[in-house]
Parts: sequence; C-alpha cells; structure tokens
Amino acid sequence: MMNQIKTGAFIAKCRKEKKLTQAQLAEKLNITDRAVSKWETGKSMPDSSIMLELCEILGITVNELLSGEKVDMERYEKKAEENLITLKRSQENNMTKNIVISILFSVILLAGIVVCLI
Repeated sequence: MMNQIKTGAFIAKCRKEKKLTQAQLAEKLNITDRAVSKWETGKSMPDSSIMLELCEILGITVNELLSGEKVDMERYEKKAEENLITLKRSQENNMTKNIVISILFSVILLAGIVVCLI
C-alpha cells in the first residue's frame, strides 16, 4: 500500500520549497486549504483529477508524488512499476470488499423477506 504519510510529507516539503502556503496551493488548484492539510498529514490523497496540475505546480512527476520522494532516472521505471502494482492491488481489494458487502446485503435482505413472509 502507498504510504500516505510519506507522500503527504513530500507534498509539504515540495510546497515549502516553492514558498507556497497551504492556502496559496489550494487557491491554485481551486480546492480548500483543508484538503491540502489532509494530504500533508497523510489523512487523504490528492484526487486523480488534480494530480497533474499539482505535480506541475510543485515541479515533480506523478511517479514522484505517488512514491513520496524524488526519483532518479535509474530507479524511475522500477518505481513506476511498483506504483502501478500498488494501485492495481488497491483496486482489487476495493472490488473484493464491494462484492462481500453486496453478498451480505443480499443475504440480510433475503432474511428480511423470509421473516416478513412468516
């Protein structure tokens, strides 16, 4: 799993290097400074819809953002592959959770119908 705390600290470091406050970064992205604060504390990740713009403002690549660190060219491809695998695993875990929830909901619904019919 991606380390949100590491990524958040990296966002904060890059923002400070650009001499931007959380409010200034938020304004450039048309979001709240609270959202930036949540990223930087590792409570959430930037939405994919603004990642490219965020990276452009901070002068980093998406791969570096997802890695939570500057990535030299020698390690770039390996890091990109690791990030893709992590994203895929996360997607698969979410799908499994959704299937389990759907099955549980169906069983409870069916039990409720049976109880009502009795």
